[in-house]
Amino acid sequence: MAGAKWVYTFGDGKAEGEAGMKNLLGGKGANLAEMSNLGLPVPPGFTITTEVCTYYYDNGKSFPPDLDAAVKAALAGMAKLTGKTFGDPANPLLVSVRSGARASMPGMMDTVLNLGLNDVTVEAVSKASGDARFAWDSYRRFITMYSNVVLDVDHGHFEEALEDYKERKGLNLDTDLSADDWKVLVTRYKEIVKKELGHEFPQEPEQQLWGAVGAVFSSWMNARAIKYRELNNIPAAWGTAVNVQSMVFGNMGETSATGVAFTRNPSTGENALYGEFLINAQGEDVVAGIRTPQDITEAAKIEAGSDKPSMEKAMPEAYAELCRIYGILERHYRDMQDMEFTIQEGKLWMLQTRSGKRTAKAALRIAVELAQEGLITETEAVGRVDPGALDQLLHPTIDPKAERRVLTVGLPASPGAAAGEIVFNSDEAEAAKKAGRKVILVRVETSPEDIHGMHAAEGILTTRGGMTSHAAVVARGMGKPCVSGAGQIRVDYAKGTLSVGPTTLKAGDFITIDGSAGQVLLGEIKMQKPELSGEFGTLMGWADKVRRLKVRANAETPEDARTAREFGAEGIGLCRTEHMFFDEDRIQPMREMILAGDDKGRRAALAKLLPMQRQDFAALFTIMQGLPVTIRLLDPPLHEFLPHTDAEIAVVARALGVTAEQLRHRAAELHEFNPMLGFRGCRLAIAYPEIAEMQARAIFEAAVIAAKETGKPVMPEVMVPLVMGVAEFDLVKARIDAMAKAVTSETGAELTYQVGTMIELPRACLRAEEIARTAEFFSFGTNDLTQTALGISRDDASSFLGSYTGKGILSSDPFVTIDQEGVGELVKIAVERGRKSRPDIKLGICGEHGGDPDSVGFCDAVGLDYVSCSPFRVPIARLAAAQAALGAVKAREG
Repeated sequence: MAGAKWVYTFGDGKAEGEAGMKNLLGGKGANLAEMSNLGLPVPPGFTITTEVCTYYYDNGKSFPPDLDAAVKAALAGMAKLTGKTFGDPANPLLVSVRSGARASMPGMMDTVLNLGLNDVTVEAVSKASGDARFAWDSYRRFITMYSNVVLDVDHGHFEEALEDYKERKGLNLDTDLSADDWKVLVTRYKEIVKKELGHEFPQEPEQQLWGAVGAVFSSWMNARAIKYRELNNIPAAWGTAVNVQSMVFGNMGETSATGVAFTRNPSTGENALYGEFLINAQGEDVVAGIRTPQDITEAAKIEAGSDKPSMEKAMPEAYAELCRIYGILERHYRDMQDMEFTIQEGKLWMLQTRSGKRTAKAALRIAVELAQEGLITETEAVGRVDPGALDQLLHPTIDPKAERRVLTVGLPASPGAAAGEIVFNSDEAEAAKKAGRKVILVRVETSPEDIHGMHAAEGILTTRGGMTSHAAVVARGMGKPCVSGAGQIRVDYAKGTLSVGPTTLKAGDFITIDGSAGQVLLGEIKMQKPELSGEFGTLMGWADKVRRLKVRANAETPEDARTAREFGAEGIGLCRTEHMFFDEDRIQPMREMILAGDDKGRRAALAKLLPMQRQDFAALFTIMQGLPVTIRLLDPPLHEFLPHTDAEIAVVARALGVTAEQLRHRAAELHEFNPMLGFRGCRLAIAYPEIAEMQARAIFEAAVIAAKETGKPVMPEVMVPLVMGVAEFDLVKARIDAMAKAVTSETGAELTYQVGTMIELPRACLRAEEIARTAEFFSFGTNDLTQTALGISRDDASSFLGSYTGKGILSSDPFVTIDQEGVGELVKIAVERGRKSRPDIKLGICGEHGGDPDSVGFCDAVGLDYVSCSPFRVPIARLAAAQAALGAVKAREG
């Protein structure tokens, strides 16, 4: 890399870089250059590029040989602009050394201020400023920061020395200390360094500078920076830049200050300057919370009930200049800006600007208002909001002012928050709901049998299971908060207790769960209802104009179907009929059907279920008003419906006219070691065709009823689950078609319907061409396709998936975001082969992936017609589909 340009300068209305050079100069360096080019007041300085960081790590933490000369030249340029020289004992230039990665990593890496001070230059600064206190205050700050960041001396040693001194002298605030006080402390601080390290604090400015530059590069690999990158998908290979800038001082008395401001409110999105500042302070004082900051605007000061003056009143000229600059920056960057500034003796200097981090609520409002103000287009606004963040808006949340007493933390499995009494089983949850009480269902883990309890509860808490366990998946589908895998909790079902360490709670005690944070909290905490503001509807309207993919919902209850319609679903993409059989009045005939010894007994039990199913489907068709409804025939293994307790077994045995022992024997025959790969899906319909016949009859009779009631054509799509080839599909389809014929001749009504299949086995993907000859649609069940393709159980994978994603074997949890290389490849094969024999085949996806923004992007790219997801994720999928159509994901990241 000989001849590479390692250093880029900025200042005095000019810069060698600009905003588009983020990859090379980091976000901070690129924006300092851009502000200089805009003619804004930026203290002169230079940026050492991210390529030096890469070199540093590739070459045993050493610097390129020609970097020294480039830095010296840049320092000489700063001397020309400031009239001060770095290292000059009589007229010293002091600098700040800051990190700056290409993606914002607030507070993750290290900063050193006031660099260049030593026992000689501190006197020169004191003389030049006419303020000895300011000079010695700056020197003690420099020793503290440099010792901590570069020399690795614990910050606490200096804090302790300062607190001891203040106590001895009877002083409260740092600002109460005089120049002489700071002189005494500087001596003490230098003694601490010598004691801790065995050598003196470095006095040579050049040595200080290279120590600080090396420390910033080293901090790219500190534990908190590594963790932040991991959480925010920032590659380690990007590296950080280093910005060296001439110091401006906010601690030069009452006409100086430092602050941070946002051009709009980052919590609400309101178009009003928002931020804090401190008079006679340096930047770290605002961030560190050592002193209470003051409000920037008078309106904010009044609202906060503060007795400290606002910047608007205390420094009107600097405030007017800040308002002028923020207007320029927001128009220039066309986005809400997060700015850092310093006022030195009345003059305002800009130290940083970047696009500000914001809540989902604020992101929505800011995007819509910027478009309405003409700063960005409607399609740009659609690209500005992270679809995943909409979860924050669609569920109740804990009041931010409420006190949180955290009992324990699990996984944030389903967003939102809920409070209620603890119950330990689903029947209790249902009884409590009927009695008008709110409950949280607490289980070691949930199974499909808990569906009624989950439905009745306000929220679900499990001690086992990951983000894709049964509890997590079903809770998300229901739009209920869930905390899963809270492993510190011990549940004792027999005693009806839940304990964490010394704390034990019993059934009836109140807890609150925060499914967005994974927290379990003691007591009943105040909630806030979600507010879907006008901006939400506006942005969704813009998204719908540009998206290609249709968005349907997974729904089997009228409540879910109505929620789905409210959130803009264009039909039902998956109605899981098994969820309809767990209600108290239905589980009994269902069990009778399963445990019957012959065809006659099964048909008798199914006859009891038929009117219930017909009523279910008629309600869904009526709510969906002519939109497509995909109904999946019975899918899960039969053992999930079986009675477990002696009392339940006795009830079923009486109904069937058999002994409890005979019943246990029949249940044992049905027991499977791995039901996931066993007797389920279309295999049930092949062994017991009467089940498929009952469901098909219920669907078609319901279609006739709903068409009469609504006056709109009903378009049922009957879906056969878990086929591995065309032979199975054709057998079941023949039974469905026979039922359609029978209902047509009995009612005289015309029936329009489609029969398709769920593609969830690798073999079905490979045989898609022949399956599509008779199947009219495919819906990819990517949860099961992931399990069968990767050989991973959704319920057990949490124990090792973390180490797989941590070590980069899998880029993300394959049950959250589709595994594009493996499962995605199977989907592509099935799409291509299915279209070969039926070019107009309807293609959709109905697993959990249908509501994951990255997976929605994949579905758009492979040309599916629709995605289907839980009702509460419909807006997320609509926005993600629009961004996929716009290719706007890049715009969001950039």
